[in-house]
Amino acid sequence: MAVFSPTINVMTAAARKAARGLLRDFGEVEQLQVSVKGPGDFVSQADHKAEKMLRVELGKARPGFGFLMEESGETTGDGRHRWIVDPLDGTTNFLHGFPHFAISIALEREGELVAAVIYEPVHDEMFWAEKGSGAYVNDRRMRVSARKTLPDTLIGTGIPFRERGDHPAYLKGLAAVMAATSGVRRAGAASLDLAYVAAGRLDGFWEFGLQPWDIAAGILLVREAGGRVTDIAGGHDMLATGNVLAANPHLHLPLGSLLKEAGRKE
Repeated sequence: MAVFSPTINVMTAAARKAARGLLRDFGEVEQLQVSVKGPGDFVSQADHKAEKMLRVELGKARPGFGFLMEESGETTGDGRHRWIVDPLDGTTNFLHGFPHFAISIALEREGELVAAVIYEPVHDEMFWAEKGSGAYVNDRRMRVSARKTLPDTLIGTGIPFRERGDHPAYLKGLAAVMAATSGVRRAGAASLDLAYVAAGRLDGFWEFGLQPWDIAAGILLVREAGGRVTDIAGGHDMLATGNVLAANPHLHLPLGSLLKEAGRKE
């Protein structure tokens, strides 16, 4: 059985505590769907409540650490440690009563990701990892898939919505991946997509224009599960570029080449 370190204990306890409020609020969303006002304001409040809970719990356990959080931004701490937190990844899913969302927490030490937790409360799945110690879901070790050729693969992605992103460019990449694989899935929570790559449920994942709190924890999970994570161009500053490509070692290069070739086409 996997044994939580003190750091992972702190992170998982904070995630579970914040998730209790999210689950209570999620139970109200279905009723709000039929109201004139709709659930938007309610979900925004749920997001803020979860973030406040995470800040309190993580700050109480590690008072010197800084924070980078989706709602409240960055708080400088000791200059060495930083929590990178998304209190509700999959807000649109939550808003519509779609049961696929997560809390994502990463710990960065001197610029390096060293611990990660992604908690999916609907199915009570706790994905976690520490640098050099492997990746786990609950108490089971995770590894990326072993598939070696693109036609056998299931790939995750994130689709830009409304005015965000370059839709024509994205659609070229999507068309190329659809033609080369067994299927593409867009589930609406990047942290969980990366956790699913780590667990071997998805063979790869790509998306553009993400924020550090969307991907920090998932990057470490994939790495510790034996996968490769870069940006689309093959660089390693994903938290700055917001672009991410994750896959098992057999598929990372061919999937990246497919996407880059699609991006070069007129």
